[in-house]
Amino acid sequence: VVVAHAFNPSTQEAENKRKQDSSKASSSTMKPPRSSLIGTVRVVVKYMMQMYKMKKPILKADVLKVITKEHRKRFFEILKKASFNIEVVFGVDLKEVDSIKHSYTLVSKMNLPNNGTVTRGRGLPKTGLLMNLLGVIFLKGNCASEEKIWEFLNKMKIYDGKKHFIFGEPRKLITQDLVKLKYLEYRQVPNSHPASYEFRWGPRSHAETSKMRILEFWAKINHTVPSAFQSRYDEALRDEEERAGAAGILSDTLIHGS
Repeated sequence: VVVAHAFNPSTQEAENKRKQDSSKASSSTMKPPRSSLIGTVRVVVKYMMQMYKMKKPILKADVLKVITKEHRKRFFEILKKASFNIEVVFGVDLKEVDSIKHSYTLVSKMNLPNNGTVTRGRGLPKTGLLMNLLGVIFLKGNCASEEKIWEFLNKMKIYDGKKHFIFGEPRKLITQDLVKLKYLEYRQVPNSHPASYEFRWGPRSHAETSKMRILEFWAKINHTVPSAFQSRYDEALRDEEERAGAAGILSDTLIHGS
């Protein structure tokens, strides 16, 4: 997700100084440990996703084996960074199973088939992409034009007609696969000439997640809080109240009968 920041002329001098300091640091005092820590996090992410695909538990003892000796004391910091990356890219949460054995498992935020890969065979979870798209649709007033969707995807370096190393062929994924699975609705705008199309949430998205969860996901990616999206936050709160009310009515019906 790309976050736009307003340019403030009064900060230009400070920005120039920061660039000079950064340039000096890059030429003389670059610290390998930070670079190797980032590399270690990537290795851990790759290992954890392999365990997820094989539906195997993640053990601290096994993760330590892929971490360089100099960084093993920073296990929990590395685990936190790796789990954040996995959550925002793949839409998968790290859950602790056993606090004594330090055993963990990865759980998808939604129930896409084939462990989140959508189609059978090799591949990586598409849940993160779906949740990003649901966020765009929600923030655009619960309906996003195809043009706006592609503008957003292009910022993520996902392009129409170009196979992505994680998400495969994006047009097929968002206009066919996720539509057939009822996670997205893709329809022609009425009376549009030439034909233009728009996206909405599908019924399975309404069933498996909520506007507030999607807003929380977007807030985490952008290092902010859900209430920062003020107009949509109020709508998400109303949606939560309606869901709670509907759940209460259903519960009363099941207990007391109609």
